[in-house]
Amino acid sequence: MPCRRVLGAFLSLLWVVCGAASAAVDLRDMDFGRIHPQVRIKDIVEIEGARGNQLTGVGLVTGLAGTGDKSPMATQMMRNMMRNFGVTLDEKAARSKNVAVVSLTATLPPYARPGQAIDVNVSAMGDAKSLQGGTLMQSPLKAADGKVYAVAQGAVLVGGYTAGGSAATQTKNIPTAGRLPGGAIVERDVPADYAVGGQMALLLRDPDFTTAQRIADAINRHFGAVAYPVDAGRVVVNLPGQYLAAPTAFLANMEKLEIAPDKAARVAVNERTGTVVMGGNVRISSVAVAHGNLTVSVKEDPNVVQPNPFGGGETRTERRTDVTVDEDGTSMIAMPSTTTVRDLVRVMNSIGASPRDIIEILQAIDKAGALHGELVNM
Repeated sequence: MPCRRVLGAFLSLLWVVCGAASAAVDLRDMDFGRIHPQVRIKDIVEIEGARGNQLTGVGLVTGLAGTGDKSPMATQMMRNMMRNFGVTLDEKAARSKNVAVVSLTATLPPYARPGQAIDVNVSAMGDAKSLQGGTLMQSPLKAADGKVYAVAQGAVLVGGYTAGGSAATQTKNIPTAGRLPGGAIVERDVPADYAVGGQMALLLRDPDFTTAQRIADAINRHFGAVAYPVDAGRVVVNLPGQYLAAPTAFLANMEKLEIAPDKAARVAVNERTGTVVMGGNVRISSVAVAHGNLTVSVKEDPNVVQPNPFGGGETRTERRTDVTVDEDGTSMIAMPSTTTVRDLVRVMNSIGASPRDIIEILQAIDKAGALHGELVNM
């Protein structure tokens, strides 16, 4: 009977359990006292008006070793490209297994200027088998307004491969998708207006009313009464007089301030991988837990039955079936009201819970109304 494997891998902030691990962690020497560490404001906010912009495009990858498209789309793009170079091809002459039609995606970061390079993601649109060894021909990248903001070109880097013959094929990772690191050159910039009328706004990546108030308080202690929270995700800052002409200098000084962000109690579980991530501020009320495994084993052995000598009978095969039912011994564990992750994990490890067992236990505790936090199923 397979052994039950127990995992507890814990950091000072998060408790992470992965289904592939098999060792229990001793929690006695771990420090969970500092639930919310001091972090810089720049690490938890973004500046309103300074954001990236999505770019998309369609291109043609050449130089493939017979792993390209067979679709009419590739043939048409091949003819269009050659027409731009003054070469006219009929449909038959433009057919090739060495080219592939690809979609291109990129993000134009804030403050990007013409001449700078950005990364591009490449993925096959047709029935190409692999983009390995291919080169992307010059392709424009457009934003939602239809304007060209960058131009991509270069060798495609693929993190996988495919190889095989007429009888078998072996594939690793995804050979029909790749990247062009620095493969696009910015041709048009997008102005970042983050300080309009002497005012700017900070957008919290994880909106929280307490964190927003702490950010405003930290800024006001250092620069005077210039900041106030609008809601859980936005803090408005009026530029101090000495920084009206130099908002960049104000941001450089402000973003270095440190606060202790507050987080909502949340537990994230993934039943497919057996992963559990739990914040250090998750609490549970008093509850009793019992969890057991019922294993049913069915074994069939063929049994050959021989007739008596000279009896005139026939040799027959009979099937013998053995059914075994085994249930792990379980006990009811009284779980007191818990205020730390350390206490909760110790109780779960005491009943020999595997990662997937822990997910089921957490779901049951949540259904019982004893888990004081949000249970998120990924």
